[in-house]
Amino acid sequence: METVNASRAHRQGLGFMVLAAVQWGLIGVVGRVAMAESVPPTEVAFWRAALGALGFALHATLTRASPLRPRDRGQAAALGIGGVAVMYLAHLNAVRTGGVAVASMLLYSAPLWVAAVGWLGWGERPDRREVLPLALTLLGVIVVALSTGSPASGHRLDGGLDGGAVGWGLLSGITYALYYLMGRPLFAHNAPSRALAWVLAIGALALAPFVTFAAISPRAWAALGFLAAFCTFGAYLAYAHGIRRLSPSQAATVAT
Repeated sequence: METVNASRAHRQGLGFMVLAAVQWGLIGVVGRVAMAESVPPTEVAFWRAALGALGFALHATLTRASPLRPRDRGQAAALGIGGVAVMYLAHLNAVRTGGVAVASMLLYSAPLWVAAVGWLGWGERPDRREVLPLALTLLGVIVVALSTGSPASGHRLDGGLDGGAVGWGLLSGITYALYYLMGRPLFAHNAPSRALAWVLAIGALALAPFVTFAAISPRAWAALGFLAAFCTFGAYLAYAHGIRRLSPSQAATVAT
């Protein structure tokens, strides 16, 4: 019976992570719509986090979710600053400078960082099913990196990519990995909606001092609303349920 339940939980976890990945896959395309309406990446990131936090706060209230444990507030703050403020801004800047395809490929370098930390820190070796996806991810990152000049310089090689795009993309991948390294223990002991309300609110507060607020067109508001409702609230809810049922390495690999 325990084997059957474990297998069912694993399948459910896979389903939740695939659902999250599908919704996250639209971030670059929809975010670019908002940026095309003269909304800078910092403001797009702020509104995505702020509106997402409001959605989860409302969900937590309606479902009477338990308060976040005091001992987990520091972890939620770290995830909010790194996984929300830094990651959102890095990914949108990678989209702006390198395009959606390059930004998405480098964002999904996250399984490499998760696997490395799991192996070196926790002694968790990737199983055979994870080796091929990890190898393909590494190959993709190498190909993108070789197509550009120095990320620090922001220079291009002839016909290559802007090095800044690679730098922003790798930063987004590293900070995206925090969701898998820190998310499982956070959601194992707290209601996902309550924890995510904290994480996103802290991310929005960290971004707020860097935002220059200006008038936003209806088209841009529609894009921001879609990012908040679909790519944030829906995706994060699926992710939180998935990470509870899978190892960090499995979850990160499936989400790519």
